[in-house]
Amino acid sequence: MTAAPSAVAEDGPQGFTIRDSRITESSGLAAGRAHQGIYWTHNDSDDGPYVYAVDSRTGKTVSRVTLSGIKPRDVEGISVGPDGNVYVGDIGDNLDGSWSEVWIYRFPEPKRLRGDVTVTPTRYTVRYADGPRNAESLMVHPKTGRVYIASKSDKGKGGLYAGPEKLNPGGVNTFTRVAKIDFEATDGAFSPDGSRLVLRGYFSSYAYKWRNGKPEKIGSVSVPLQRQGESVTFAPDGRTLMYGSEGAGSGVEPVRLHGEAEPPGARESSERSPKSSKGGGDNGSSSDDNRNLTLGAGTFIAALIAWFGLRRLFSRGRD
Repeated sequence: MTAAPSAVAEDGPQGFTIRDSRITESSGLAAGRAHQGIYWTHNDSDDGPYVYAVDSRTGKTVSRVTLSGIKPRDVEGISVGPDGNVYVGDIGDNLDGSWSEVWIYRFPEPKRLRGDVTVTPTRYTVRYADGPRNAESLMVHPKTGRVYIASKSDKGKGGLYAGPEKLNPGGVNTFTRVAKIDFEATDGAFSPDGSRLVLRGYFSSYAYKWRNGKPEKIGSVSVPLQRQGESVTFAPDGRTLMYGSEGAGSGVEPVRLHGEAEPPGARESSERSPKSSKGGGDNGSSSDDNRNLTLGAGTFIAALIAWFGLRRLFSRGRD
């Protein structure tokens, strides 16, 4: 299923289908920095120490990276930092806080992508200042390089946690809560200019302004209805979100941001573009905001209808 046509990035990056039979539970997504059109992803638990570089032009894997010496427990997030490294978050905890520590693995984004390669990553031990918790969202700020994790909770107790200014591979890295997250976040991403943060759930997505190391909520933004919405990243253009899903042959779908949700640098670039003058020459950020909010709410309602419809169908089948 795809987003409403008006939500798709018509003049920006196009969506693609992941065409690698080994990728059946794509649980994280990150746009590469070193290679145009490359997106990094990984499976959920039970796959092994692998990270995949997928070419968005073909949907095919151009390289599988094996993390030497690593036995992942529940890999849930991935991000590319300003230092040219890929950060992999082994941060899931399906028992909701039973593990006292989790891990982040870091390795340089390969300069050449050809077939299978093996790297020895740097491993960081992570603990939360207020105790263990489940998480699926790992974000590296594109300017400061600071690492953030959003915990996942269906009880309105989720939070955004900031790591130390610089991670230490030789000791424990304590992540401290800096904001409340009031929904089940399955992934998140910073905009390339660092001014916006987007967190997504299964059926919803929210944009935040990033100021002084903390998020200020803008509101909901459009999210496509997917089989199991697990991942999100910003495309390199800075104004398009790329949403991913679990499942074999899963799709990665683009959604264009508008209004306040669109990073200022990307907005200024689009206003200078001839295409942005369509519709009378008034870009009208308030109308753009309404369009994002309307589409987001519409998608959420459609998702709920589909969800309850399926539950009713299955319940009948058991009668």
